[in-house]
Amino acid sequence: MIRIVESNFIISAVKPRDYPVSPYWDIAFVGKSNVGKSSLINTVLGRKAIAKISSTPGKTRLINFFLIRFKIDKDKMDGYVNFIDLPGYGYAKVSKSARESWKKMILAYFEQRAQLKGVVILVDARHQADPKDIIMMQMLKDRNIPFVIIATKSDKIPKSKVRNQLRKLENGFEIGKDNIFAFSSLKKTGVENILNWISSQIL
Repeated sequence: MIRIVESNFIISAVKPRDYPVSPYWDIAFVGKSNVGKSSLINTVLGRKAIAKISSTPGKTRLINFFLIRFKIDKDKMDGYVNFIDLPGYGYAKVSKSARESWKKMILAYFEQRAQLKGVVILVDARHQADPKDIIMMQMLKDRNIPFVIIATKSDKIPKSKVRNQLRKLENGFEIGKDNIFAFSSLKKTGVENILNWISSQIL
């Protein structure tokens, strides 16, 4: 497993011409507004607020790039990876034109960012599989982009019921148990699963 040792914000972008030139792989994070994406990124990186947490869902309209340095202690090696914070989707108060702009921005990133190695899709552990998340999953499948589903806010569910809830999500998304993991920013659980999955994509 990789161990994060340093993280820095690089740039915010909208169009491919604005993306930073980088020799390192990308791992992107995406999910519905208010699913806890910024909190997850901050927790995984061990930072308090490198990814900004908006009080207004659906407000973020930029793709945020972060450069991450990591170590692999057993091999005594280190390396770099880009974390990409994609804007959230599914907020009801956003206009139709804004939704279309979001779709174009995301598709351009998926189709034109050659070093994209995988996408972490965040869903709310308390709810059933959402059609909007299924659409996102299908967008990735259609482009042969690897993904994993992370069920956030698992601390809001009794511990004894988490596995059963994950099973329902597995069925709803039609995925195997190795493609979905529970996560809690509050209790900092699930970080190891995320880092192991990232390792499997970039190493």
